[in-house]
Amino acid sequence: TIRDLDWPLTIVTMALCALGILQIYSATLNTKWEDAWWKQIIWVATGLVMMWVVSIFDYHALIGRALYMYAICLVLLAATLVLGNKVFGSTRWIGYGSFRLQTSEFVKIVLILLLAKLLTDWKLDTLEWSDLVKLGAFVVVPMLLVMKEPDLGTSLTYLPILISGVLMAGLRWKYILILVTALIITLPIGYHFLKPYQKDRLVSFIYPDRDPKGTGFQVIQSKIAVGNGGMWGRGAKESSQTHLGFLPVPHTDFIFSSFAEEHGFIGVVIALVLYFLLIMQVVQNAQTATDRAGLYICMGVAALLLFHVLVNVGMVVGRMPITGIPLPLMSSGGSNTWSVFLMLGLVNSVRLRRFVY
Repeated sequence: TIRDLDWPLTIVTMALCALGILQIYSATLNTKWEDAWWKQIIWVATGLVMMWVVSIFDYHALIGRALYMYAICLVLLAATLVLGNKVFGSTRWIGYGSFRLQTSEFVKIVLILLLAKLLTDWKLDTLEWSDLVKLGAFVVVPMLLVMKEPDLGTSLTYLPILISGVLMAGLRWKYILILVTALIITLPIGYHFLKPYQKDRLVSFIYPDRDPKGTGFQVIQSKIAVGNGGMWGRGAKESSQTHLGFLPVPHTDFIFSSFAEEHGFIGVVIALVLYFLLIMQVVQNAQTATDRAGLYICMGVAALLLFHVLVNVGMVVGRMPITGIPLPLMSSGGSNTWSVFLMLGLVNSVRLRRFVY
């Protein structure tokens, strides 16, 4: 019932959404995106309904259909590559007219369910190499399809889901050391397979001043915006970097830069505390789950949200490469907003089953 929903989680979620909508309104005022704030209200309202609907369904039934959903996701990702709308050089969206969905966002939900199913069905105390290979294959296939769009940022968000599931299932330390060593060795090799613009982003992350008007422009302007905020911020609609057009897409990937400039260090602390409370509430639901499937679902959601926040905030302050990963619940965008609400619906489903089993 509605009474049994995780209301602390819901209240924190809506508080973050409110901050996001207000910041989107301020950042896009008198720009070509000035209608983005009311669209975000619609996405949040419909997302809230989606969260409630998903929470009603027994997550065990959803897990049982995870393989079918996984197959559908692969078909949709392939269809996006063939039939999708190209925006800014990437084919990430599929839809008709003005309605578009970023299919790769919803793959996250299916991967969380699929890994929960596999790890629960196997009933292992610790994972072996063969298990790691199987799990990795299920994650790598959609990753490669999303990287083909190209969308490196979203493809990387699938990794924390895998890592969370593997660590929760149990993994020997020697395996972890071997995997970390292999990752360090293969990173330089992987660099050569990146697109030219992706290589430029990595270089601009390390040396932003090398091309301050080109590849380093976004990083430099974002850091200036954050610094301009000071302790208390410049005030809503008073931010120079945002409203003079120096800050790129201030309502999506760089919304945290705009927020920091207008609300300062105090505002940033409040936002980060809200994210901390949200993630901890998800973890608390994992701790009280009635079975391992619920544990895997909640921890997968927590790991994904943490990854999004760390990478986005790290990106806008110049501590992470620019990857185009949105800030959950605050960045403008329907697909990401809906996917987050659907994941929180799964968390609520796990919570509600405590009163059934």
